[in-house]
Amino acid sequence: MAVALQISLYPLRQMDIVEPINTVIEIFKRHGLETQVGSMSTLVYGEEEKVFEALSEAYKKATEFGEVVLVATFSNACPMPLRFDIR
Repeated sequence: MAVALQISLYPLRQMDIVEPINTVIEIFKRHGLETQVGSMSTLVYGEEEKVFEALSEAYKKATEFGEVVLVATFSNACPMPLRFDIR
């Protein structure tokens, strides 16, 4: 089943917040999941099993940087993003 995930990562008491956030985004991409990065959250689309596997890996990796808050919202009712091939 395809699912959509909206995820926000908040690194706490860390000098560099960009590296943990970028690392989490790269994990989702490495798992072959569609990602749309926003200013406050990232949307991730894919098969349920792959999304949950990537989320687990991403959370574990984020905690290696220090304390974090991770907020995740799942939906099986959100449409997958449309792809337009503009030539």
